[in-house]
Amino acid sequence: MDAPIDPTAVDPADLGEHRVVFETDHETAIERLRSVCTAVGFGVPVEFSPPELLNEKVDADRDPYYVLGACNPGVADAAPTASENRIGALFPCNFVVWERAPGEQVIYHVSIMRIARLVRLAPDDEVWAEIVEETGGLVDTAFDRLRADPAARS
Repeated sequence: MDAPIDPTAVDPADLGEHRVVFETDHETAIERLRSVCTAVGFGVPVEFSPPELLNEKVDADRDPYYVLGACNPGVADAAPTASENRIGALFPCNFVVWERAPGEQVIYHVSIMRIARLVRLAPDDEVWAEIVEETGGLVDTAFDRLRADPAARS
């Protein structure tokens, strides 16, 4: 089955992709990310460690990996209406922290709002553009703060 879009033709900027590397332990990177998300206006209603969940079912011998689900209440209220309720299938906005090597944590994010527009789960109109701009601004601010941290490097 062919993908509906050519993933090699999509610019990471069109996905709202952000990445920063922290030279610290896994828990410290998670705490810093949680703190920054909260400070810029995201709530954090969902957090989980896929390896821990998998280890309950199968022996998932994985490096530390953590998902922090962030949500801005104003956007979370507007987005379902603007997308005919389909955006909820992608909620919340996830930030991921994985250990690339001991003492080296990658914090990563892509914009579900941009992706929803690309795959037609959301309209390409002015209302959605405002939602993308608002969430994008929060994420940009969060990553600016993360990159300013002494433990961060690009």
